[in-house]
Amino acid sequence: MKGSITLDTVPSNTFALITSINADGPTRRRLLDLGLVPGTRVEVLQRSPMGDPVAYNIRGAVIALRKEESSQVQTSR
Repeated sequence: MKGSITLDTVPSNTFALITSINADGPTRRRLLDLGLVPGTRVEVLQRSPMGDPVAYNIRGAVIALRKEESSQVQTSR
């Protein structure tokens, strides 16, 4: 998809729209259970001092995801 990037590359203090999840099994289920479903608007709140994990506002809840998880979430800006 043109303009598609992964969630881990979205800059802090910006928003992105989830387009797809590129994970399988338990990781996919966990991401979906956290509310990361296509069409969801996500705000990137803050990166930890070392850059991993990152805090995201997903449907009103603040969730921290590691790079290995957020790199499997496709977004558009």
